[in-house]
Order: sequence, then C-alpha cells, then structure tokens
Amino acid sequence: MDTTPIDPGHIEVLQILDEHGQIREGLEPALDDATLLKMHRGLVLTRTFDQRMLTMQRQGEMGTFAPNLGQEACQLGQVIPLTEHDWYSPSYRSFGAQIWRGWPMDHLFKLWAGYHEGFPPPPGVNDLPFSIVIGSHVLPAVGIAMGMNYQDKSHCMVVNFGDGAFSQGAVSEALNFAAVNAAPVVFVCENNGWAISTPLAKQSATDSLAVRGLGYGVPSIRVDGNDILAMTVAVDEAAQRARAGGGPTLIEAVTFRMSLHTTADDPTVYRDEALVEPWNARCPIHRFEVYLKSKGLIDEAGLEQVRSECDAEVLEARQQFRDTAIAKPREIFDHIYGQLSPELEAQKQAYLKRLDDRGVE
Repeated sequence: MDTTPIDPGHIEVLQILDEHGQIREGLEPALDDATLLKMHRGLVLTRTFDQRMLTMQRQGEMGTFAPNLGQEACQLGQVIPLTEHDWYSPSYRSFGAQIWRGWPMDHLFKLWAGYHEGFPPPPGVNDLPFSIVIGSHVLPAVGIAMGMNYQDKSHCMVVNFGDGAFSQGAVSEALNFAAVNAAPVVFVCENNGWAISTPLAKQSATDSLAVRGLGYGVPSIRVDGNDILAMTVAVDEAAQRARAGGGPTLIEAVTFRMSLHTTADDPTVYRDEALVEPWNARCPIHRFEVYLKSKGLIDEAGLEQVRSECDAEVLEARQQFRDTAIAKPREIFDHIYGQLSPELEAQKQAYLKRLDDRGVE
C-alpha cells in the first residue's frame, strides 16, 4: 500500500499584504480609496464592538459569546465582495461580517443578551441566523445555493465555519453535494487553530485543510486570513465563479484565535500563551493601517479619529440596546411551534401560573 502523504503543494496559497503591511509585487487589487477606508473602518468597528461586548459580558449585561479578536480581516473579507442579492450563512463568531451586511449593533447586542428579537436577520438582509450546533448550518446553506440554481438566479451563498466544524460529517456531505450539483456556494473554513481546546494537529493529519476540497472535486485555496486584501480577492473570485455557474470553492482562511473560544472558556488551562505572541505581530488591523499610511490615505490623527468615532457608534448602539431590550418572559413558548403539543401546552400553562403567582408581567 502506498503510504506517501498527500502533497498539498498544488494548493494555491494567497497573501497580498505581508505581516509588515507591504504589498507583494504585482498582487495589489484595484480597490478605490473610499473602499479601502471603508474596509479599515469596518475592521476597527468590529474590534471595538467585540471589546465593548466583552466588557458588558463581564459586567453581567451580556450572555456568553465568542470573541473574534484577531480574526477581523477574515470576517470582513468573506462578505465585502457580496451583493445584497447574495446570501451569507454565518457561524457564531461572525458579528463583524454581520455588521457589514447590515445588522444594527443594538440588534446584535439583543441577540447575545438572549432576546428573541435579536435572532432573526434584519429585513432585507439575506443572511441566515447562526447555529450553535457545530457545522449544522453548512448543509442548509448549500440548500439555499441549490435554490438559486433551480430559480436560475446568478447569485451565490457564502458559508462560514471553523476548523472544528470541518471534523463534522455534515460539512463533508455539504462539500460533496455542492460539487456534484455545481451549487453556487463559497465554503470559507476559518482555521483559527483551535476547536475550543483541541489544536489542529489533533484534528487533522494534514497541515492544510484546503486539501480536503480536492477530494470532492472542489477548487480550493489557502489564504492568509489576517490579510483583508487577500481574503477579499479570494472570496470575490470564488463568488464570481459561483454566480457564473462554475460551482463551489473552498477557501481555507488561516488565522488564529487570539482570545477566548467563548466567554465561558479559559484558554490558559490548555494553551501555552507563548503561542499567541507571534500572532500579535500579524494583527490584521495594524498591517492594513501600515498599508493605508504608505498610500497616503490616512495618518495617525486620522486613525485616532476613526477609533474615536467607532467607539462613539458602539456606545450609541449600547444605549439603544439598553433602552429597547425589554424582557418578555410570557412569550418564551411562542416561537417554538405553530401549535404546541399537549405536553408543551401543559408546561406553558404551569409556567404562566408561576409567573402569575410571583406577579411577573
């Protein structure tokens, strides 16, 4: 039996902006100045929102959530090339992408604080709600892409999942089905190195997850996930191919989980923090700011202004959340089934009686 390891050398690796903020020769995309500045603001707003929500969680004002410190470029690059007609299926660490797609921040605050009205996507936004069940959202995303084929629509679906989700059978089924049926879907595997406490080396016998796509006949690429230009270009090319009938693409976005898996997690228990240090130098925001300054698009004063404006925007959204997030305990049975079973109806009535007994409106 041939035991020669699979050679991932024919998997293209894309990096446009290196760790020092320098463009690799001949690869700079043709993005106008306004778009580049909008991308930068999106990165800063994502991190500001993340940091503010972490503070709120520690103060008991927010539920458990998954911080995305260091993964901002990976998040935004997935959705920058999408049109309003394209669809996006996020995972639970995708709120930066959701903000870009049109989710108001107070809406996302409600989502993570456990208010029902925070979960449905805003009107006019073609996004799915995220799923906590790892990898379960990938197959429905392919289903929506298949619907585009049936309706002869020239749109695409981008679905995001982590390296841990790639260990789930549903993701492999989704890749195979999409490949066989040329579904217009872009699979983005956000490889941040850790599936909660499990490092990639204990999940996969290959260093590259992109090689898995080749087995299903899916064009695959490995991208520097901390390079917002590379992420945007890779997703844009894959989306254009999908819309033109070229079928699916797998993008492995290589990044690193700088912070907690969720706010219920303590990574110091299972991870040597020395592993985090090299990734500080690969900060997606810093390298993009070096690039923007080299182009003369912004200076230190301009950067500080963006940070200040983003902080004010997040604080305004927090106040909006505080003013409108009203608990409705009597409605918790209303969003499960169209018609409750007799058992659930009995539970509902017992629950409502307890609220009555305690004087809860």
